[in-house]
Amino acid sequence: MKLKVCGMKYQDNIIEVATLQPDYLGFIFHEKSVRYFQDNLPEIPRTIKKVGVFVDAELQEVIKAIKKFKLNAVQLHGAESPEFCKTLKSQNIEIIKVFSIKDQFNFDDLNPYELMCDFYLFDTKGKLPGGNGYTFDWNILKDYPSTKPYFLSGGIGLEESKNIKSFLKSRASKYCYAIDVNSKFETEPGLKNIKKLKEFKSQL
Repeated sequence: MKLKVCGMKYQDNIIEVATLQPDYLGFIFHEKSVRYFQDNLPEIPRTIKKVGVFVDAELQEVIKAIKKFKLNAVQLHGAESPEFCKTLKSQNIEIIKVFSIKDQFNFDDLNPYELMCDFYLFDTKGKLPGGNGYTFDWNILKDYPSTKPYFLSGGIGLEESKNIKSFLKSRASKYCYAIDVNSKFETEPGLKNIKKLKEFKSQL
């Protein structure tokens, strides 16, 4: 199972987390976020994919960040259209489209994006576009109609390790590609707890 650590903010912490060799590191390019990334990106191993997280950003803003930070993927957390995703694919980059879930979800909403994205990411619907710190009912994903691989996100912490293991044995997890973690592994917004991350990664 792949691991994505999102909401990275501080150079020294980025370098520390990179030593754990997660598959993806996420950087939030959304000014309203407390984890807004506006620093220089330190050198990290090429085996770790750099993900830029955007919320209804202008196309040129996204493309500029892709080139500046040599991003490997973009995660679109707003109401970005399928056409927007299609245009970004021309940048030779992975497209991760986010869908937020609370008590239920209409999987028909995925249809227009099937050919435009490489992955979906299912997060918990909350006041903020990510980083809300609580999980949704993963059983909803047993009705997942697609074969597209997806990231599981939303309030996942060490205390969810047992539930993650159970989920990964279930039918609902058939196309689960990666686990995405953020706020539950922080000592403050954007600053990750290395010890907790290491323990969690060892249990995946």
